[in-house]
Order: sequence, then C-alpha cells, then structure tokens
Amino acid sequence: MRNFDEFTITEAVLERVAAAADPRVRQVSEALIRHLHAFVRETEPTQAEWMAGIEFLTRTGHMCDAKRQEFILLSDTLGVSMLVDAINHRQPAGATETTVLGPFYVEGPPAFACGADISGGMTGLKLQVGGTVSGLDGTPIAGATIDVWHADAQGFYDVQRAGDLTGRARFRSDAEGRFHFWTVRPAAYPIPHDGPVGDMLEAQGRHPYRPAHIHFMISAPGRETLVTHVFAAGDDYLDSDVVFGVKDSIIRPYVEHAAGTAPDGRAMTGAYATLAYDFRLK
Repeated sequence: MRNFDEFTITEAVLERVAAAADPRVRQVSEALIRHLHAFVRETEPTQAEWMAGIEFLTRTGHMCDAKRQEFILLSDTLGVSMLVDAINHRQPAGATETTVLGPFYVEGPPAFACGADISGGMTGLKLQVGGTVSGLDGTPIAGATIDVWHADAQGFYDVQRAGDLTGRARFRSDAEGRFHFWTVRPAAYPIPHDGPVGDMLEAQGRHPYRPAHIHFMISAPGRETLVTHVFAAGDDYLDSDVVFGVKDSIIRPYVEHAAGTAPDGRAMTGAYATLAYDFRLK
C-alpha cells in the first residue's frame, strides 16, 4: 500500500502491526495508533507545534537520572499515574485506598524498631505516628513490613539534599499489628518544576504543589502490597494536588498538643503532634 493521506494512513499503520506475534503487543500498538492519530486529527498541529512536542519529550528524557524521573512527574501531573493505579488496585470494601508511589521511594530503607525517631537531623514540629495493620475482617497482621518516607518541614526529601537518609524507615508490626514512630511533621511541597514538566504546568495555569503527607508501603504474606499516603487534614492543596492523589479516606488530622506526656510515655518539653491511621490490607 502507498499514497496515504490523512484519511487512509491510520488503517495502513494498523495493518502493518496486525502481524505482531504477541497479542498484547498487537493490542497496545493498535490502541496507541488509533488514539495518537485521533489526537493529531483533533488538534491539527502545525509542523512547528509538532516539533515543539518532540523537543518537549526530548528535554523530559534529558532531565532523568538516578535521583529524578521526569517522565514519572509527567505521568503524575497528567493524571495517568493515578489512572493506572486505580485500574490495578480496585479495592474491596474496607480495604485502605491506594495512591501513587511517587518518585522518591528508595529500595531497602533503613530498618528501625517501633518507637524510634527517624527524623535524623530534620528540624520541625515533632510528630508521633502510630496505627495498626490488619486484614479486611480486622484481624491484626503481625510482622507486616511497613516502609515510610516523607518530606521535611521545608518540603524536601532526603534524596533532594546531600547527606544521610532521613524521614525514611522500615518497621515491622508487632503481635497485635501495631506500629509507631517519631519524626517531624512534613510540609506541603512543590514537585520539581525547574524542567519541562514545570514549564507545562505554568503553560496550563497550574501550580506544582502537593498537600502535606506521609508515604506508606505495607506488605505481608498473602496480602496485596499497599502503596498509599496519609494526608494532613485542612491542608490548602487537598483539592488541587498536582498529581491527583488525594482521597477522603486517607486524610487524617495531624493533631497538635502542648508539652506533656506523649501517648507512648515520652516526656515532651515542647509542643508536638500526633497522627493515627489503621490500615487494612486486601
């Protein structure tokens, strides 16, 4: 076949990929071609606009390294990451809802005993975090692996600063499924916006901020691994999270307290906060 025009080229390309041996490759390729061609027909880009798109993707790739994944930011800010997450984690009633992993997870975080302070050199309002891990029927899950990570009071993750890992840890739930630890209260923060994704957000009239939250990844034998956040109630960005990750069920108050005795018996000489959440695994 030859002599293609804007009305015939889509079917020609679909015909070329029809011989793909792997059915999934064929399905994905055909869908990509149909939707990409439909996008071009709808927007009718000029040659200069199409080249600008190519250059945008090229710059996105150039921004990627071991500490920064600009394509994840692009996926997040276009809502694709949350769409993929929703499709892959259709939760039964009672299960804790999921959200995006985000770009700042580190494999093999340092292990701590429950009750430890993981803030390292981070400054800010001291925060005690506690909760339980159980099945859908409420049966406690002992020995669950609980990975946590969060930004500091200035909105930066440890991997964005030189130095040791802080605000990041791995715990195990006790015989009754409980866990707790100390850290500092995280702040709302902007995603990295000094690259092409930031340029895109500015062009779209959007801000780059995420509401304050703590990340959790919880796993246990026979259970689906849970990746979620617990967001701070009352945060200014709950309704405009740049990556569309907020769900009502994973918002909790970060309750502030005057100096005194904390729930775990620790004597606090200054103000502090507490956060509680009970996780239920599928």
